[in-house]
Amino acid sequence: MVPAILLTGAMPAYAQIYTWRDANGHLVLSDRQPADQASVRTFAVPATETIRATRAVPVERSGLFDDLIRQHSHEQGVRVDLVRAVMQVESGFNPYARSTKGALGLMQLMPATIRQYGVINPFNPAENVRAGVAYLRTLLERYQNNEQLALAAYNAGPGAVDHHGQTVPPYRETRDYVAHVNRLAGQGVEMHHSTLYKVTEYVDGRPVPRYTDKRPTSGTYEVVNR
Repeated sequence: MVPAILLTGAMPAYAQIYTWRDANGHLVLSDRQPADQASVRTFAVPATETIRATRAVPVERSGLFDDLIRQHSHEQGVRVDLVRAVMQVESGFNPYARSTKGALGLMQLMPATIRQYGVINPFNPAENVRAGVAYLRTLLERYQNNEQLALAAYNAGPGAVDHHGQTVPPYRETRDYVAHVNRLAGQGVEMHHSTLYKVTEYVDGRPVPRYTDKRPTSGTYEVVNR
């Protein structure tokens, strides 16, 4: 996904950057020319094979969401550093980020993910992080806690990962994305708990999975791993 205010994928030499304002007045930057925009400005960017457009994020901005990241990472059994890295690459910690593909908010949720996890306002950090981390947990479960495949699926979709034999798809954007998140997140470590439980809650009539390392005292649940 390419956030509206950042370009996270490396582009070929002498790429063009296109900029315009959407219907809500938000500035959009993209390496792809839109088909339905009349007033588009373009900028040539030479030697971009060795330059990335993602800028360092001020510590004070990233720290605004540390509590949410820790809360939902713990609830879902996902590494805190991994969630923080995904958020930085996806949105640069901008809760109002938009992409030309329709992804929204801190974790750049796509419309299908927004519906699946019962998100009412994708620009609300609490809702966005809850759904984004829950979706990342679902992908980790799908690929047996393989972070590389989960990240590739977060970027390109699980269908693309499965189509390529459950490997990282040979898309430059996806491979750059996985490598970038890995550099920020560092090496993964084994979870300290031995059992992970999956509990299904219902939000507006939709099933929303939640994961915890504490055995639920009520309701139905299933054991994900031991």
